[in-house]
Amino acid sequence: MSTVSDFERMLRAAALRVTAPRIAVLAAVHDHPHADTDTVIGLVRDALETVSHQAVYDVLRVLTGAGLLRRIQPTGSVARYETRVGDNHHHVVCRVCGAIADVDCAVGVAPCLTAADSRGFTVEEAEVIYWGRCPACVPQPTSDSR
Repeated sequence: MSTVSDFERMLRAAALRVTAPRIAVLAAVHDHPHADTDTVIGLVRDALETVSHQAVYDVLRVLTGAGLLRRIQPTGSVARYETRVGDNHHHVVCRVCGAIADVDCAVGVAPCLTAADSRGFTVEEAEVIYWGRCPACVPQPTSDSR
């Protein structure tokens, strides 16, 4: 579990000033992985009543640029943020309710997948999104089936 002092160390290690909004955003995203911007704003406002929407947007941009947050945006979804950075994990998304969960690399080391033909590119990362239904959205068999 990360603490305020952990967040302060992370910010300093990234050569960023330690500010209350930055700590609040890191805490919100850490406690609510895959949160969208509106959720982060609400959580930060619970901690810091006077923070503006624009300030939270700016902090999200700065923290993502510094590599302290990862921004993901599955097709058809708004941008979401997570503090799990520095690895090449993937995501599974429920087509029904939109729930998102982390999935470790399928095989091997990053970038996890090898392109059949990289067209001369140096592949540095592979992004995979698995789509399906979460356990809560999978229809359960009824006892009436015969």
